[in-house]
Amino acid sequence: MLLKINRALRRFKKNSDGVAAIEFGLGASILLMMLMGIIEVGMMLLVNSLVDGGLRQASRYGITGYETGEASRMDEIIRIVSDNTLGFVDLTAANLEILVYPSFSDIGNGEAFVDGDSNGAYDEGETFTDDNGNGVRDSDVGVAGAGGSGDVVVYKLTYDWTFFTPMASYFLPDGMDKMTFESSVAVRNEPWEKVM
Repeated sequence: MLLKINRALRRFKKNSDGVAAIEFGLGASILLMMLMGIIEVGMMLLVNSLVDGGLRQASRYGITGYETGEASRMDEIIRIVSDNTLGFVDLTAANLEILVYPSFSDIGNGEAFVDGDSNGAYDEGETFTDDNGNGVRDSDVGVAGAGGSGDVVVYKLTYDWTFFTPMASYFLPDGMDKMTFESSVAVRNEPWEKVM
């Protein structure tokens, strides 16, 4: 009995039938994961490029002050961004901000304040300049809207990209399943006059 088992094991050891299929199965899974990762990165780059282009197109429309009789200027700007992202970015889930600033140097700056405790940050109770008259210190002086003639306007879109390949989260920190992208364009509106 033991002799039969030894002979069977020797024959099994020498038999190479099916080795190619096993090697292909092991190699193909790695190759498939790499291919899916390349496609995922390519899609992320494509969508990021589409968002940049959409914001540029929207800002080109926005700087003219032109309004169609059918839709407001803001609605048309949102439609342009939506059309240019080809449905890859859901604007209801994304954060599209269009903010008006007095000058380019004011972009991203908050209302001025007196730093009473010299810690470099605004603390509750410190004196501040209420530029927009809302009674609270704003960390960004930008006002929502497409702006008027000659205003500086920032178009900013922040969106979360959810990975199509669930295995991608294993290779990222803390098993995150999405990445946040942000794109922005800053322009000065053209001088225009309203025709009455």
